[in-house]
Amino acid sequence: MESRIFLFAYTLVITLTAATASSSWKVSASYSNVVEHTFHVGNLSVRRMCREQTIIAVNGSLPGPTLRVTEGDTLVIHVVNKSTYNVSIHWHGVFQLLTAWADGPGYATQCPIQPGNKYTYKFRVTKQEGTLWWHAHTSYMRATVYGALIIRPRAGRSYPFPTPHEEVPIMLGEWWNANVMDVERIGMAIGGVPNVSDAYSINGRLGDLFPCSKKHTYKLNVVKGKTYLLRLINAALNNQFFFKIADHKFTVVAIDASYTEPYHTDVVVLGPGQTTDVLLKTDQPIGDYYMAAHPYVSAMLPAPFVPTATTGILRYRGGTASIPSASTPKMPILPGFNDTPTAHRFHTNLTGLKNGPFFVKVPRNVDVKMLITVGVGISPCQTPNACVANPFGSNILFSASMNNQSFQLPISLSLLEAFVKGAKGIYTEDFPDQPPLKFNYATDNNQSLWMTLKNTKVKRLKFNSKVEIVFQNTNILSIESHVMHLHGFNFHVLAQGFGTYNQKRDKKNFNYVNPQERNTVAVPTGGWAVIRFRANNPGVWLMHCHMDLHMPMGLATAFLVEDGPYPWMKLPPPPEDIPRC
Repeated sequence: MESRIFLFAYTLVITLTAATASSSWKVSASYSNVVEHTFHVGNLSVRRMCREQTIIAVNGSLPGPTLRVTEGDTLVIHVVNKSTYNVSIHWHGVFQLLTAWADGPGYATQCPIQPGNKYTYKFRVTKQEGTLWWHAHTSYMRATVYGALIIRPRAGRSYPFPTPHEEVPIMLGEWWNANVMDVERIGMAIGGVPNVSDAYSINGRLGDLFPCSKKHTYKLNVVKGKTYLLRLINAALNNQFFFKIADHKFTVVAIDASYTEPYHTDVVVLGPGQTTDVLLKTDQPIGDYYMAAHPYVSAMLPAPFVPTATTGILRYRGGTASIPSASTPKMPILPGFNDTPTAHRFHTNLTGLKNGPFFVKVPRNVDVKMLITVGVGISPCQTPNACVANPFGSNILFSASMNNQSFQLPISLSLLEAFVKGAKGIYTEDFPDQPPLKFNYATDNNQSLWMTLKNTKVKRLKFNSKVEIVFQNTNILSIESHVMHLHGFNFHVLAQGFGTYNQKRDKKNFNYVNPQERNTVAVPTGGWAVIRFRANNPGVWLMHCHMDLHMPMGLATAFLVEDGPYPWMKLPPPPEDIPRC
């Protein structure tokens, strides 16, 4: 009975979606509006930390444009690449039902848009409400090429919480006093890791605590006695963040565009790529209050990072605080940089809203089970005698892997095009379901697994198969929290914990009733996370660490999801104008 209900519901969704996936792109006004934008990707001169710098930005702004749609709308985004680098745009968290060609990751679902060229993304946003975002999916470019994507309920449906007085996107980011593309290129070329960022930002501004940044601090003016919906987005490349506002508390109502049971907290923790919607009541005395964010540093071994918080100001209208020089904002007390208990408590206390409009029951009777170890290691240097900065030697580079496989994207043809055309030699379908050895992953630094080879191994899934993945962090070379993102799907987070996963012991803690649904999960430091999803979306979908320090190093793979049995469950051919390699 469950499968029949699912098939009917899915058929209805796909039938509607198929109308927007056709080559003509005729959209019925009865269920969808078309929201159209043009993104000009090019150079922008900005002043940060006492110096002028040229960055890559969209439409001359940092962050880029906020996209606002209603659930069911079709987005049409014309991307014009005026930069000197290849670019592609990923719509982070959008399901892309039957529009996998528009997902955006370079060399995965398309080849990048080359300098001087343009491409139009067309897709429908369906069965989702809340906060998502978009960003470049080409190297470190997403350090400055990003923006919010806000999905409101369609007519006749309201939020499952009190209507806020105002909705405000708050995007947390990182800043480099350098060309970020050069930062990555040099780091990868010498076999080390790219330099860490020089500062952090709130809505593109660094805040009072960084040099020459006081007058450019982000300010949010509020009215006393109102409720505001803050749409928090971690757009950073590599850092998880603790976020607080002095003397104020939050009620979490959604994560990754999935509604949650209300959760009350004074601190929010976000991994790179994650979004969190919180209600904020302005119930404090009129004045200025700092909002602040600084990193959650999960690595057990010492790693460089900037120990300064980015700040913005929550300013109550009225009273002397309306005069900028009349008050000194109050600073929140942020958790310690390595406060893993606070981070774990936040992540594990979130639950899904069972009566939400799009809540999905947990898949049972799993078809595919995978245990995937994630961590860092080493690989042979791809440029002989170039890896001079690596402590392991001149012919060794730092690497990252899943089940000891270090993923490498193709460059001659995208994975999706190769999958659809049956092209040979682009990838192999032998990504392992289990790691090569069993040991105490959370504590043992198993030297036999330090070395991993680069390859393009992927996993094929039958349409509608139910998949369970245990992400297990390893102690090989270093142990830390890895933030895992799955394209094309939401998944249920059934449980999270520390140590080496033990099915007999840990399965009793699974939440089958109202687990959180999201597209990006922070696997605890020295621990594990169990997720489940239904592979009901044909296409090629990356699964990777959303810390850009590790994605280029190989902490990734891809799922090839086969077509469904009916015509409306099959992926259409690629658009004629899709970029070629």
